[in-house]
Amino acid sequence: MKVRLGLIKKLSTLDSADFQKYWLQNHGPLVKSGLPNLREYWQNHVIDRQQRGIDFARGPWNFDGFSQLGFDDVASANHAFNDGSFAAALIADEARFIGPLHIVTAEQEVVIPVPDDAARARLLKRVSLLRRPDGMSEAEFRHEWRVHGEFVKKMPGVSAYRQNAIVQRELVKGTTCSYEDLPIDGIVELWFDSTESLEAAFSSEEGRRTMAHAKTFLAEITAFLVKEHRVV
Repeated sequence: MKVRLGLIKKLSTLDSADFQKYWLQNHGPLVKSGLPNLREYWQNHVIDRQQRGIDFARGPWNFDGFSQLGFDDVASANHAFNDGSFAAALIADEARFIGPLHIVTAEQEVVIPVPDDAARARLLKRVSLLRRPDGMSEAEFRHEWRVHGEFVKKMPGVSAYRQNAIVQRELVKGTTCSYEDLPIDGIVELWFDSTESLEAAFSSEEGRRTMAHAKTFLAEITAFLVKEHRVV
C-alpha cells in the first residue's frame, strides 16, 4: 500500500484545541464523504515534541499533525487529490484551519504488526521524521533502515513498528519537489503502552544498541508523540 502523509502546521490564528477539533469534526468527514480510491485515513494530532528516550540531533520540523491516507498506488493518490471539483473543495476547506502544508508519499513496510483498532486505541504512538547523512545514497539508507528494523524487533516494550520510505515529495501541495527542497527520507511509526515503556525501551541494552546503529545511517530524528484518530 502507498501512504500519503500530510505534514501539517495549523493556522497561526487557531489554538491547538480549535485546530484539532476542526480537523477531526469538519475536515475528516469531508474527506470521508467523497475522496475516491481511499482505503484508510488516520489523523495524528501532535501532543508532545520531546525526543524522549533518544539522544539525537533534532531537525527543523515543527508540525501540529500528520494526516495518513492509504491508496493502492501513487497514481490513485495523485488523482484523488489533484483532479476534479472534490479536490478543489478539499483545498478550500484546508485553508480554514491549515497553514503550511507539505505532502509526502511513502512505501510502507510493517516490521511489527499494529494490533486491532480496540487494542491500538489504548497505545501511545510516536511519529519520527528521518534524514540520512550528507553523502549517503538513498539505496544505502534504505538498506540500513531494513537492518535497523531487526534491532527494533529486539527492543522490549515495542507494541508495533512501521517504516514509511518516502518516494514522492510536495513542498507545496500539488507540485512535486526535489529531495533538497524537502529532505525527509522516512517516517517511523512506533507504538508503546505508555511514555514509561517508551523510555524503558530506549534505555534498555537492546535500545542502546538500536540507537548506536541509528547513528550509522541517520543525521536527524525529529520525534513527536501523537493521538491517533481513525476516520476511514
